[in-house]
Amino acid sequence: MKMKAGGYQLKPALLILILNLCFYASYQLTELQICKLCTGTVLNNTEVGQFCSSSAGRIEGRCCLRNDNTSDPEHIIGLDLSNCSLTHVDDLQEASTAVMIDLSLNSIVNISDLVFQGFIELHYVILPADIVCPGGNTSWEKEDVKKGNRFCEGQKNMCNQTGQLSINCPENSLCGPYGPGFFECSCADNYRGYKCLREGEFPFLQVFGPLGASTVVISVLLWVTQRRKVKPL
Repeated sequence: MKMKAGGYQLKPALLILILNLCFYASYQLTELQICKLCTGTVLNNTEVGQFCSSSAGRIEGRCCLRNDNTSDPEHIIGLDLSNCSLTHVDDLQEASTAVMIDLSLNSIVNISDLVFQGFIELHYVILPADIVCPGGNTSWEKEDVKKGNRFCEGQKNMCNQTGQLSINCPENSLCGPYGPGFFECSCADNYRGYKCLREGEFPFLQVFGPLGASTVVISVLLWVTQRRKVKPL
């Protein structure tokens, strides 16, 4: 009996340990890795540091995060990867909500425009002087080279100025910005399907209704089968 009682005493401690491990694992998965891509932190006298201060953001490693009580506390508005000994840049998607990105003072040979695809809020980019602005100079309101760095400012909307249909999008669709040099086409209201050719709302009930009913029937049959296999005592 004493051993049994002792076993019950260990259960709460074991449960707490498991919960702590789960919480830590969850935190590790959600932690923004790009903010720790290189050592150091955002300094106050840098471009991103000054932007972060003026935007009332909070600094975490190499990131400036939006400091408010929204449902997305890990919203990156600034990323400073300057002087990080980077030779190439492949993936910045964790910072796709950034307004300013600094990649200066790195030995980067080339950066694909695809790296910035989907960065619709990006307004400032600082690069080594020999790297062109993402999407080319036609994708930015202003481009300047000073102090050995290239400054790209004011991302342009690649859709036409009217905000209506674009000649690059199919009929019954609307053009929207999708990062420097990119645009995306989305179906207008009441249109859907391939090239937005189908009119009317998607028939969710007709498509998923039979599937849901089939799932319920299968579940009931499995439950009945299992019940039959259980012999009464």
